[in-house]
Amino acid sequence: MTKITVIHEYSIRNILFLNLLILTIGCQNHSNIKVVMETELGTIIMDLYQKRAPSTVNNFLRYLDEKRFQDAHFYRAVHLNNQPANDILIEVIQGGLGIDPHSMELLPIEHETTKKTGIKHEDGTISMARLEPGTASSEFFICINDQPQLDFGGMRNPDGQGFAAFGKVTSGLNVVKKIQMMPVNGQILQKTVKIMSIKRD
Repeated sequence: MTKITVIHEYSIRNILFLNLLILTIGCQNHSNIKVVMETELGTIIMDLYQKRAPSTVNNFLRYLDEKRFQDAHFYRAVHLNNQPANDILIEVIQGGLGIDPHSMELLPIEHETTKKTGIKHEDGTISMARLEPGTASSEFFICINDQPQLDFGGMRNPDGQGFAAFGKVTSGLNVVKKIQMMPVNGQILQKTVKIMSIKRD
């Protein structure tokens, strides 16, 4: 076998490997579910990781598909200067159907920890708000900057179970930050930000 033939075969193997790699990456991205959220302050686009957090994502999609988020809005903004009762500080905005009980709210879901899913609370991560593990239903939050204390083992919640992250903002993080900087009474927005529509792309 000549040197030229060896190089030719090596090049073909490289091309085939690269094509397979591109195809694999494309399939992984395709497995994520893209959601477009239109707010009064702009558009937020996110990927939901259904394979990694199936219960949490399926619950969120049910709210979308059954039109249960028609009254959804952002109502809470947490930044470094409005957490006097907490030693562990975080930065998030929170939304959903609101603080009061709502007729469109579904039953709570199982708690999928970050230890189970591998989805960390990084900048732009969307996750479920909760009290005790297994109480999350309609309320969600979006992280501003990395928030490792919200992961499994983090102590923002004293039970150490963390929160159930299930997706990430891919576009519109500037809108998230704009909401976070709006005037608040404590951590509650003086003027809520309406989510005009939220649907699969």
